Amino acid sequence: MTYGQIAAILGEGYTPRTVGFVMHSAADGVPWHRVVNAQGACSTVRIVLPANKQQAMLEHEGVEFDEQGRCDLRRYLWQPKARREKPGIRLFRK
Repeated sequence: MTYGQIAAILGEGYTPRTVGFVMHSAADGVPWHRVVNAQGACSTVRIVLPANKQQAMLEHEGVEFDEQGRCDLRRYLWQPKARREKPGIRLFRK
């Protein structure tokens, strides 16, 4: 998922940045590493040590990244079944 997807699901008042702040302080056991930015890249480089920890964790799960450090969201993006889209909000750009 992307930070923007989660913000859209949560509704008004939530932004991708807000979701990022919350994910940064998530409890142990929360799969924070599975949330990427809208370009399919990891946004934890300046926050997590080592800097490539999130990408390495995703690669260990089989996610492939290109030379720019982006995964193909058309291939890897997860969309929840119960709430694919709210009216007027796209969770994934076509």
